Amino acid sequence: MKTELVTTLKRQATKLLKELREEKEPVLITEHGKPSAYLVDVDHFEHIQKKLSLLEGLARGEKAILEGRIVPHAEAKKRMARWLE
Repeated sequence: MKTELVTTLKRQATKLLKELREEKEPVLITEHGKPSAYLVDVDHFEHIQKKLSLLEGLARGEKAILEGRIVPHAEAKKRMARWLE
């Protein structure tokens, strides 16, 4: 992964954004020698957001199972049919 100083970002933002679009590789921005932020292209960010949403849904499902908040498939179908009426 490419690493850049925050001062480089300030001075060469247009150049860094062009490289980011072309290379599709995240850039780690450092400030005072420590990681400060990641710079990623829009497509990569949206892809990560979709994955995160799916993982959150799986986690909610697992929690519901552990808490016993589930119904058999046949019962769920009946409830859905009544709800759609």
